Amino acid sequence: MTPHDMVVTPTGLRFMGRRFPCTVGRGGITDDKREGDGATPRGTHGIVGMLYRPDRMAAPADWAVPIGPGDLWCDDPKHEDYNLMVSRPFTHSHEVLRRADPMYDLILLTNWNWPFARKNKGSAIFIHQWRRPLGTTAGCIGLDRLHLQWIAARIRHQTRLIVL
Repeated sequence: MTPHDMVVTPTGLRFMGRRFPCTVGRGGITDDKREGDGATPRGTHGIVGMLYRPDRMAAPADWAVPIGPGDLWCDDPKHEDYNLMVSRPFTHSHEVLRRADPMYDLILLTNWNWPFARKNKGSAIFIHQWRRPLGTTAGCIGLDRLHLQWIAARIRHQTRLIVL
Protein backbone atom coordinates (compact mmCIF):
# COMPACT_ATOMS: atom_id res chain seq x y z
CA MET A 1 0.00 0.00 0.00
CA THR A 2 1.06 3.57 -0.72
CA PRO A 3 -0.19 6.95 0.56
CA HIS A 4 -1.95 7.37 -2.81
CA ASP A 5 -4.07 4.25 -2.23
CA MET A 6 -7.59 4.59 -0.85
CA VAL A 7 -7.99 1.87 1.78
CA VAL A 8 -11.43 0.92 3.09
CA THR A 9 -11.24 -0.40 6.64
CA PRO A 10 -13.87 -0.93 9.37
CA THR A 11 -13.05 2.59 10.63
CA GLY A 12 -13.37 4.40 7.30
CA LEU A 13 -11.46 5.17 4.13
CA ARG A 14 -7.77 6.09 4.52
CA PHE A 15 -6.14 8.29 1.88
CA MET A 16 -3.03 10.47 1.98
CA GLY A 17 -2.66 10.26 5.74
CA ARG A 18 -6.29 11.14 6.47
CA ARG A 19 -9.28 9.00 7.42
CA PHE A 20 -12.76 9.69 6.07
CA PRO A 21 -16.04 8.11 7.20
CA CYS A 22 -17.50 5.99 4.40
CA THR A 23 -20.31 3.59 3.67
CA VAL A 24 -20.24 0.25 1.87
CA GLY A 25 -22.86 -2.00 0.31
CA ARG A 26 -25.93 -3.14 2.24
CA GLY A 27 -24.70 -6.71 1.67
CA GLY A 28 -21.40 -5.96 3.43
CA ILE A 29 -18.03 -6.76 1.90
CA THR A 30 -17.75 -9.98 -0.10
CA ASP A 31 -15.22 -12.21 -1.80
CA ASP A 32 -17.94 -13.55 -4.13
CA LYS A 33 -19.59 -10.52 -5.76
CA ARG A 34 -22.84 -11.16 -7.67
CA GLU A 35 -25.05 -8.78 -9.61
CA GLY A 36 -27.75 -7.38 -7.35
CA ASP A 37 -26.35 -8.71 -4.05
CA GLY A 38 -25.75 -5.20 -2.69
CA ALA A 39 -22.24 -6.16 -1.56
CA THR A 40 -18.96 -4.34 -2.02
CA PRO A 41 -16.26 -6.52 -3.59
CA ARG A 42 -13.17 -7.09 -1.46
CA GLY A 43 -9.81 -6.61 -3.17
CA THR A 44 -7.61 -4.12 -4.97
CA HIS A 45 -9.33 -2.10 -7.67
CA GLY A 46 -7.92 0.47 -10.05
CA ILE A 47 -9.48 3.90 -10.52
CA VAL A 48 -10.19 4.06 -14.24
CA GLY A 49 -12.28 7.18 -14.63
CA MET A 50 -13.97 10.17 -13.07
CA LEU A 51 -17.39 11.50 -14.06
CA TYR A 52 -19.01 14.72 -12.83
CA ARG A 53 -22.12 16.87 -13.31
CA PRO A 54 -20.91 20.08 -15.01
CA ASP A 55 -24.20 21.82 -14.19
CA ARG A 56 -23.55 21.26 -10.47
CA MET A 57 -19.77 21.56 -10.03
CA ALA A 58 -16.54 22.47 -11.73
CA ALA A 59 -14.38 19.68 -13.06
CA PRO A 60 -12.60 18.20 -10.01
CA ALA A 61 -9.61 17.17 -12.16
CA ASP A 62 -8.43 17.88 -15.68
CA TRP A 63 -9.17 14.28 -16.71
CA ALA A 64 -12.76 14.22 -15.39
CA VAL A 65 -15.49 13.57 -17.98
CA PRO A 66 -18.81 15.43 -17.81
CA ILE A 67 -22.01 13.42 -17.37
CA GLY A 68 -24.48 14.23 -20.11
CA PRO A 69 -28.29 14.09 -19.97
CA GLY A 70 -28.43 10.75 -21.82
CA ASP A 71 -25.60 8.95 -20.00
CA LEU A 72 -26.45 5.58 -18.44
CA TRP A 73 -24.57 2.58 -17.03
CA CYS A 74 -25.63 -0.88 -18.27
CA ASP A 75 -26.26 -3.35 -15.44
CA ASP A 76 -27.89 -6.05 -17.59
CA PRO A 77 -25.64 -9.15 -17.49
CA LYS A 78 -27.22 -10.44 -20.70
CA HIS A 79 -26.29 -7.35 -22.72
CA GLU A 80 -22.99 -6.98 -24.59
CA ASP A 81 -22.43 -3.59 -22.89
CA TYR A 82 -22.78 -5.01 -19.37
CA ASN A 83 -20.86 -2.84 -16.89
CA LEU A 84 -20.16 -0.11 -19.45
CA MET A 85 -21.40 3.44 -19.93
CA VAL A 86 -24.13 3.64 -22.57
CA SER A 87 -26.47 6.35 -23.83
CA ARG A 88 -30.19 6.86 -24.35
CA PRO A 89 -32.13 5.36 -25.95
CA PHE A 90 -31.29 2.10 -24.21
CA THR A 91 -33.99 -0.46 -23.45
CA HIS A 92 -32.01 -2.88 -21.28
CA SER A 93 -31.50 -2.60 -17.52
CA HIS A 94 -29.35 0.39 -16.55
CA GLU A 95 -28.59 3.07 -13.99
CA VAL A 96 -29.19 6.71 -14.85
CA LEU A 97 -25.97 8.65 -14.25
CA ARG A 98 -27.55 12.12 -14.37
CA ARG A 99 -29.74 11.74 -11.31
CA ALA A 100 -32.14 14.25 -9.74
CA ASP A 101 -30.43 13.75 -6.37
CA PRO A 102 -26.73 14.59 -5.84
CA MET A 103 -25.50 11.01 -5.32
CA TYR A 104 -23.82 10.78 -8.75
CA ASP A 105 -22.69 14.40 -9.08
CA LEU A 106 -19.14 13.03 -8.83
CA ILE A 107 -18.28 9.40 -9.56
CA LEU A 108 -14.94 7.63 -9.38
CA LEU A 109 -15.06 4.56 -11.62
CA THR A 110 -13.33 1.38 -10.49
CA ASN A 111 -12.12 -1.47 -12.67
CA TRP A 112 -14.24 -4.04 -10.84
CA ASN A 113 -15.39 -6.47 -13.56
CA TRP A 114 -14.26 -4.00 -16.23
CA PRO A 115 -13.56 -3.61 -19.14
CA PHE A 116 -14.28 -7.25 -20.04
CA ALA A 117 -17.17 -8.03 -17.74
CA ARG A 118 -17.99 -11.54 -16.58
CA LYS A 119 -21.76 -12.05 -16.51
CA ASN A 120 -23.42 -11.63 -13.11
CA LYS A 121 -20.16 -10.71 -11.32
CA GLY A 122 -21.38 -7.18 -10.55
CA SER A 123 -21.52 -3.81 -12.23
CA ALA A 124 -21.29 -0.11 -11.44
CA ILE A 125 -18.93 -0.40 -8.47
CA PHE A 126 -18.29 3.30 -7.99
CA ILE A 127 -17.08 5.70 -5.34
CA HIS A 128 -19.76 8.37 -5.02
CA GLN A 129 -21.52 10.68 -2.60
CA TRP A 130 -23.38 8.87 0.16
CA ARG A 131 -27.12 9.25 0.69
CA ARG A 132 -26.55 9.88 4.38
CA PRO A 133 -23.86 9.14 6.99
CA LEU A 134 -23.85 5.48 8.06
CA GLY A 135 -26.33 4.57 5.31
CA THR A 136 -25.51 1.83 2.84
CA THR A 137 -25.04 1.66 -0.91
CA ALA A 138 -25.93 -0.92 -3.54
CA GLY A 139 -22.30 -2.14 -3.46
CA CYS A 140 -20.33 1.06 -3.97
CA ILE A 141 -18.28 3.15 -1.56
CA GLY A 142 -20.12 6.25 -0.34
CA LEU A 143 -18.47 9.41 1.00
CA ASP A 144 -19.44 12.86 2.22
CA ARG A 145 -19.56 15.29 -0.74
CA LEU A 146 -16.74 17.54 0.47
CA HIS A 147 -14.52 14.57 1.31
CA LEU A 148 -15.17 13.03 -2.11
CA GLN A 149 -14.24 16.29 -3.83
CA TRP A 150 -11.05 16.60 -1.76
CA ILE A 151 -10.05 13.05 -2.66
CA ALA A 152 -10.95 13.42 -6.36
CA ALA A 153 -8.68 16.44 -6.70
CA ARG A 154 -5.73 14.42 -5.34
CA ILE A 155 -6.05 11.09 -7.14
CA ARG A 156 -3.05 10.08 -9.22
CA HIS A 157 -2.63 7.55 -12.00
CA GLN A 158 -1.33 4.98 -9.50
CA THR A 159 -4.20 5.43 -7.00
CA ARG A 160 -6.00 2.21 -6.15
CA LEU A 161 -9.08 1.37 -4.07
CA ILE A 162 -8.24 -1.37 -1.60
CA VAL A 163 -11.21 -2.91 0.21
CA LEU A 164 -10.04 -4.97 3.17
